[in-house]
Amino acid sequence: MKLRRAISAAALCAGLALLCAFSLGFSGKGKAGLKKEDFGKTADGQNVELYTLTNDSGVEARITNYGGIVVSLKTPDRNGKLDDIVLGFDNLDEYLKGHPFFGAIAGRYANRIGKGRFTLNGVEYKLAVNNGENHLHGGVKGFDKAVWKARQVPAKDGVALELTHFSKDGDEGYPGNLSVKVVYTLTGRNELKIDYSATTDKDTVINLTNHSYFNLAGQGNGDILNHQVMINADRFTPVDSGLIPTGELRSVKGTPFDFTTPTAIGARVNQDDEQLNFGKGYDHNFALNGQAGTLRQAVKVSEPTTGRVMEVWTTEPGVQFYIGNFLTERAGKGGKVYDKRSGFCFETQHFPDSPNKPNFPSAVLKKGGRYLTTTVFKFSAQ
Repeated sequence: MKLRRAISAAALCAGLALLCAFSLGFSGKGKAGLKKEDFGKTADGQNVELYTLTNDSGVEARITNYGGIVVSLKTPDRNGKLDDIVLGFDNLDEYLKGHPFFGAIAGRYANRIGKGRFTLNGVEYKLAVNNGENHLHGGVKGFDKAVWKARQVPAKDGVALELTHFSKDGDEGYPGNLSVKVVYTLTGRNELKIDYSATTDKDTVINLTNHSYFNLAGQGNGDILNHQVMINADRFTPVDSGLIPTGELRSVKGTPFDFTTPTAIGARVNQDDEQLNFGKGYDHNFALNGQAGTLRQAVKVSEPTTGRVMEVWTTEPGVQFYIGNFLTERAGKGGKVYDKRSGFCFETQHFPDSPNKPNFPSAVLKKGGRYLTTTVFKFSAQ
């Protein structure tokens, strides 16, 4: 009888512990879980939150619902030491002052649309112009400045944060009421997985990406020119002086854009090349090998001093490689100073200016259709 009572009591305690773990958002083992805290208010008084996702290995992603920004991302080096590898700020106020899209969701259309206009179904749409004569990353108030609705959602492996946003017909000049969902999942395999989806009630164009700036030596720890980069692309899209693609798909062979084998970012960046001169360095779209719509490896980056490795896998047809050529001196997290080329971006995407380039993969989302893309950042050390 006493034994039965002891077993029942033990079972009850175990059940209560499990219930408590789930109610706190934890997986019930290790350190994995999700924590929510206040991150401040926007100028118009909207509450903003910061969500900390952690896996069993202690890898940590901090994401705010303001712009869907990845505020920090801590991964281990070859000795197991965790460090923050993305550029950003310690508080919301710094983001509200304006910034070069640190860690943000860019949309409706990430990257550039030439002269801020395109024609769809015989109708010309004029967009906000915010980058010279061109439209960049969704316009004056793109998705990077929206306060998204956020909630924790179940994940098969790891912990997941769902962000949703409704963009009205005519927002920044785009047609259609657009409902957008972005799910960040931190997996038990040290991956940050991003699933994007959207629906519209009118034919429109869409191109979503995450605009994190990485430095695998740790944010604020010097430039990124010694990082070794491999890009799984035999072709890239050359641009004009305004950084709008010409429409050509050019072979990387024999050019400074050949990253088909691991090459240091700084190895050829100062060559006298027209494309490098236009971009002030690398700021170009690469046409990825393999079938768009299938998850395949796009990029592999390694940092020799820490041993950190990042792989980028995506279903998208292209990736923008940008090395922070236009960054200017500014204090970031922990008072560390960011300057030119202190971070690099791999923005998985449809090609820039696709709405005006019929030979590029189509970025049109039809009424009743569904936009679905996935990108995975995989982290390890060697």
